[in-house]
Amino acid sequence: MSHNDEDSVSAQLSALDLGNLYGCIDKQNVHGLNLTVPEDAQALIKPWDEREDTQHFAESGVDDQIIIHVPFTQNVRLRSIILKTGRGELTPRRLRIYANRTNIVDFSEVEDITPQLDISLLEGETSVSEYPLRAASFANVHSLSLFFSDSVGGESLRLYFIGFKGDSRSQRKDGTQKLEIPAAVAPDAKLIDRLQEKSGGQQTTAR
Repeated sequence: MSHNDEDSVSAQLSALDLGNLYGCIDKQNVHGLNLTVPEDAQALIKPWDEREDTQHFAESGVDDQIIIHVPFTQNVRLRSIILKTGRGELTPRRLRIYANRTNIVDFSEVEDITPQLDISLLEGETSVSEYPLRAASFANVHSLSLFFSDSVGGESLRLYFIGFKGDSRSQRKDGTQKLEIPAAVAPDAKLIDRLQEKSGGQQTTAR
């Protein structure tokens, strides 16, 4: 009984983690602009089970704007971005997302470049929040620049967690290859060929 309970709990946890792209992020090359501690950008990229952690965070320096650049180790298709932001006056209210920029978008460029997405962030959330992304705009992504701004207090903002859900392009390719393998089993393959010939003949007649 207890083993079954443990199994079901672990199954639920892994289901929640489904599509998490943590393993596809090039964590060593995540960096940010206008952080009080530049290295804190990497502290925002945490495993799924640490998404509610508040010990490690990044805070803005001179004003309420932060840009975080997140490169991926392979091209990915993004379905959503998951955030845990500061509370109260430290809550950012706006996020602009710029995809596939070779270098980080800096503050002098952001107003001149049209973002792929401009999101109004939720206020008053104490847990992580998931924001769906338009699949067509984020179907083949190798890097993102995330521009957080407009904090409630207007002076500083804080971020605790940045995560993504979707799938890597290479995973999808592997999945297709695996599906083709059973057809290579000789007896089955011959049978399938014969059935296809028969149905092919019928289809030709029907046309």
